[in-house]
Amino acid sequence: MKNQNSFKNYPASQSWSGPKRQYDLIKELVIAIVVVAVLSIGLSALFSSPDERAVTMKSWATHNPIDLAQTAVGELAGTTTSAGYGAPYNQNGSGQSIAFISPQKWLGVRIPINSAQDLVIKPLATSNIPGATDLVSKWNSTSADQQIKWANDFAKAFDKDNALLSANNANVQNSDGKYGPVPAIVNDLLTMARSGALDGALTTSDSPLPTNFTKPLLFLADGGSYFSSIASKYHLQGSQWGVMNETGSWPGQSWLWLFSFWYQIPPFNSSPAGDLWVGLIMGVLTFALLLLPFIPILRRIPYWIPIHKLIWRNWYSDPDSKN
Repeated sequence: MKNQNSFKNYPASQSWSGPKRQYDLIKELVIAIVVVAVLSIGLSALFSSPDERAVTMKSWATHNPIDLAQTAVGELAGTTTSAGYGAPYNQNGSGQSIAFISPQKWLGVRIPINSAQDLVIKPLATSNIPGATDLVSKWNSTSADQQIKWANDFAKAFDKDNALLSANNANVQNSDGKYGPVPAIVNDLLTMARSGALDGALTTSDSPLPTNFTKPLLFLADGGSYFSSIASKYHLQGSQWGVMNETGSWPGQSWLWLFSFWYQIPPFNSSPAGDLWVGLIMGVLTFALLLLPFIPILRRIPYWIPIHKLIWRNWYSDPDSKN
């Protein structure tokens, strides 16, 4: 504080006559970049990346083909979560709302996705599997009511008898033909997924670059057990404080504990508008934090509990700091 006061009285036009020391900023910057680069490359080579392998449609089809097949049928029938989610994907759901607060409706459909077409039919149309084009044409030329009936009938049969998926997990059975092209569509989609082509078809459907993972993520999230079991294994479920966890034993985003906290207590952990409730609560708390210096009672807390004086004890011990 003494130095600050003396600077105020120093004439702006007078040159500095005190000691000087040469300092090469460019040299320091280059040294810092080189040191960080060497450490990053060396540690990466030594420890590798702690991240787990990405969950893909290929791994899903390999490890749990029945779950993928059931989910694909659900997409065709329009019974999955994404199919009835509402905005921003479709108009099939009202979305989360609290009283008059309904941000999903306000923002509307910004990422239009038809679950049957965008997650199953259109990807299959890009495959080179013999007969796939005919299956797509038969599906598209049929009325929506008939499509849903085929898919629902097959879903019911599938739920009762997983043997509809043959023992070698290669072919969906359709001996009597009463389910239309649905079994064959699911069969070809499984073949496509096992080859890895389904991942590519879903991520490049809107752009030639595989940078948009919205569709495969929706498809995976619609699944029954595969994706959920992986999340449970790595403690990433919402009930496991997943938003602040990391895969493996690595520390996660501990500063997000307050977001995750609300998901663990009633009524937020069971409310259909839980996400909206948590978002609003955190918005109010964040706004209150910004206004802390202006709230009469709260702004006096630092004076009642002067922890800052302990941290800045050297400054407060200087008599001139009071000037």
